[in-house]
Amino acid sequence: MDVGGPSAYAAQRIHGVVQSYSWGSRSAIAELMGRPCPTDLPEAELWLGAHPSGPSMLETGVLLSDVIDRAPTSALGPKCVDKFGPRLPFLFKVLAAETALSLQAHPTLDQARAGFARENAAGIPINSPTRNYRDDNHKPELLVALTEFHALAGFRDEDRTLALLRALDLPELAESARLLVRGGLRDLFEGWLNLGDAESQGLVALVLGACRRYIEGFPDGDFVDEAQMVIDLGKQYPGDPGVLAAMLLNLITLRPGEGIYLGAGHLHAYLRGAGIEIMANSDNVLRGGMTTKYINRSELVRVLRFESVAPPIVHPEPLAGLQNACVLQYATPASEFQLRRVEIGRCGAGGYSVACSSAAGPQILLCTRGTCRIAVGGVETTAPDSSFEVAQGESIWIPAGGTVTIFADDSDSQVFIATTP
Repeated sequence: MDVGGPSAYAAQRIHGVVQSYSWGSRSAIAELMGRPCPTDLPEAELWLGAHPSGPSMLETGVLLSDVIDRAPTSALGPKCVDKFGPRLPFLFKVLAAETALSLQAHPTLDQARAGFARENAAGIPINSPTRNYRDDNHKPELLVALTEFHALAGFRDEDRTLALLRALDLPELAESARLLVRGGLRDLFEGWLNLGDAESQGLVALVLGACRRYIEGFPDGDFVDEAQMVIDLGKQYPGDPGVLAAMLLNLITLRPGEGIYLGAGHLHAYLRGAGIEIMANSDNVLRGGMTTKYINRSELVRVLRFESVAPPIVHPEPLAGLQNACVLQYATPASEFQLRRVEIGRCGAGGYSVACSSAAGPQILLCTRGTCRIAVGGVETTAPDSSFEVAQGESIWIPAGGTVTIFADDSDSQVFIATTP
């Protein structure tokens, strides 16, 4: 049963939690939020949501997680609570990578539940650095580029990878090529990641040299981008076997507005750039390399899907073209979240614009460009006129059942809306 004060039902401003990781940017998130930069520490992610590791705070000074705990049905809606229980099913982020993230994958829901229970039974503290499963949820995720964004995602077509290994013309990779032909992706991946330290460092150094020679000898070659990627990763993570494993993955460059969707078991690593990210409300990450964090390669291999996939790029689909405004949606198979992008002044001649959104579940809105006014109907609000002036970097929490109207005098405004499908 719902209990709690008016904040359980109110649309309010929301303040996210900045997470500082070594690979983060000292400028991207600060610039988005209008803060001075460079920042003292690298800022990797801005979390907007109710995950226990970083719940957001509402303008009333109450944690969003506490509001949901006190009044789950009012905050999330009955359908959302019936399906996912009394917790916000998604986590909304801004991600800013200055250097590459770890080589990683996420478990299925069944794998997460089993792993979480197993580690609880073993008495491993939730905050232990050697913990694999910090919650019992899976983590399908969608990232939409705010800047040009570079990533590795999913195993590349094996024939294409074989051509890359042969193009580098390195005798020490000949056996790797034969292993790929005989045993497939799994055998080669495990073989590289299980190299001893000295052997790994030696092979990575040889591969970096081969990549430099390839770029010098074939400046217009088919694999110049892949070779440069390996060189960059080798500088960031010297001798790391993850640098070798990166050669097996699709290299992707997203333009602003393009997305990438990653389901369970797909190996990936974000390389650099800033983007909007939405995922199931989980922090379960299994790492195989290119990180100072805990690595458990056997557990990673256990959850990986060793199959070649096309680059998992997601293009937005227009939902509505209103007066000088566009509402675009990113379609994914995830049941926990839905992401929309509202562009104001880019589909018409500029001037005063209006765009609308409504949802049976909760919504979090983030302005990423320009300024706008957000009017909320259908739920109780903290202001009599139910209206919020929102600038770039500011966010609004809207409980279930809210109807949103976005107004903008600025002819170049952008708002992302995270909600449930």
